[in-house]
Amino acid sequence: MAKQKVVLTGASGYIAQRMLSELQERYELVLLDTQATTRENTEVPGVRICDLTVEDRDQYREHFKGADAVLHCAFVRAPGLGSGSFMNNSEPKFRAEFRNVGMAYNVYKLALEENVRRVVVASSNHAADYYERLIWAGKWDNVTPDMPPLSDNFYGWAKAAYELLGFVFATGEVDGKKLQVVQLRIGGPRDTADLENLQPGDINKMHRGLGAYLSRRDQVQLVVKSIETEDIADENGVSFQIFYGVSANTHNFWSIANARRVIGYEPEDNSQVVFAERIAEIAKG
Repeated sequence: MAKQKVVLTGASGYIAQRMLSELQERYELVLLDTQATTRENTEVPGVRICDLTVEDRDQYREHFKGADAVLHCAFVRAPGLGSGSFMNNSEPKFRAEFRNVGMAYNVYKLALEENVRRVVVASSNHAADYYERLIWAGKWDNVTPDMPPLSDNFYGWAKAAYELLGFVFATGEVDGKKLQVVQLRIGGPRDTADLENLQPGDINKMHRGLGAYLSRRDQVQLVVKSIETEDIADENGVSFQIFYGVSANTHNFWSIANARRVIGYEPEDNSQVVFAERIAEIAKG
């Protein structure tokens, strides 16, 4: 059986690199990025250099021809702001995020024009991160993908914009064609679950880190099933879904019930088991 052809944008970035080897075994990948090295300056073989923020889509159209799906992980950083500045609400941050929204439009539009079946987007839990204020204040318990996306920062606003824009394309109201769209609100894709710098007694911070945890193999499974599940239509026949990207954590505060139901997501890891010893150290405080 022929492998599906999948365009992977942001191929040199962290999220893409975390699952690249598994995706390369499964698909015929087209790797796109503005640079051919990772943040650690490791070369990524096979990357095609292109800038998807450019409005003239003919400059990179060839990469999308004949593709079955696009996995969109590309991201524009604000000049002078490091990787930990997601919640920075400065003017440069807004301008960078505005470019990210424009890039998402280019990806959706080109996928539609080239008859690509589905676009899977690496969104973020920050698309609805305002609710976390309520959770840690004891006013809320759980966030579901069908709640209105609310954020208090430009990074989260842009991710919410990706989602709302993707829905427009999924309805068939752009060029009279429907694009299948999946948004993955990635949680904490780190092997430490953000527990390394916590002090004994930091229960809320521990809960957050454990609930957000996404193991590497669960990330791969979520992405693969988001690409390959045949029918992702909602109750109104629109092929658009939002899934939270977290493992089967006991401490989850984002719901993955719809991912289990729609694409058969069955995460294999639980942060409470993986980090049991560290949890005990923090909880005893």
